[in-house]
Amino acid sequence: MSFLSHGPYRIRYELDGPADAPAYVLVNGLTQYAELWAAYRDALIARQFRVATFDLLGQGESDKPALFISQDDQVAALHCLIGELGEGPVFLSGISFGGLIALRYAIAHGERLAGLVPMSCFAELPPQLFLLGNALRTGLILGGTSYLQDLLLPMNVSDEWLRPVLNKLDSVKHQGWLVNDVYALQNLMESFLDFQPLTPKLPSIGVPTMILNGEFDFLTPRALHETLRVQIPNSSLVIIPRAYHAFTLEKPALTADLLARFADDVLAGRWKGNKTVWIAPEEVGGDLMPFPAGYDHLRAIPVKGGAV
Repeated sequence: MSFLSHGPYRIRYELDGPADAPAYVLVNGLTQYAELWAAYRDALIARQFRVATFDLLGQGESDKPALFISQDDQVAALHCLIGELGEGPVFLSGISFGGLIALRYAIAHGERLAGLVPMSCFAELPPQLFLLGNALRTGLILGGTSYLQDLLLPMNVSDEWLRPVLNKLDSVKHQGWLVNDVYALQNLMESFLDFQPLTPKLPSIGVPTMILNGEFDFLTPRALHETLRVQIPNSSLVIIPRAYHAFTLEKPALTADLLARFADDVLAGRWKGNKTVWIAPEEVGGDLMPFPAGYDHLRAIPVKGGAV
């Protein structure tokens, strides 16, 4: 376990893989912690990437400021971590709130990045998402971490993921109880709700950008990702079939494969974003398909004969 400093705070991080390899930095969602990227670390190292994971301020083993945690501090902490990686190519990816921090980093320090992958992400806080976030914050205050997890699980993952663990949910949630502090989570949620729109700044993101969105994402639906696709010049939107908000937990092998393929394409000069829309394969190694012409990509994926 290693730590770096940002002002008075310590940030816990892990850095694995070949020192001279292109690096992937993975940014947690609001209620997550670095160990949830373990499958990604293994898969990306096997594909010859260096991998950096860390706990945001207020999470896990990183320091937990007693009061408000600003998004600016999160971006600055991320900048400190990327400073540990040397001069090689850096690919940055984040999920949900972590995707927001990744977007803000790309706006402020895009010259340091080779590529960007925002996942289940947003540049605006529309009324539905604001009210959901506020309700989740109230649930945390009144019911604690366990109640927040009870609210979030059915919003984040599918029945297929939940069904086999229904009889052992306490053990599934136990690590989250141990790692994340209720007051720090409350501060993080207040940071999330203290949101300034990023849309006017998105055109300044010049790096290749692959936007990942689950087909059935309830918390950050496709219209929010459409803003990213339209405003970020060298971007593509990739829709992951049968996936929900936390597809990084449900489909780690597929998502890690998409991350590695994106970086390989960028490094080989094959990436052409062109604001296109694609459908991800359902299995690792499958082909991405252009979204069918004549259909509305803001709705569900068209299916014919039971297959995409």
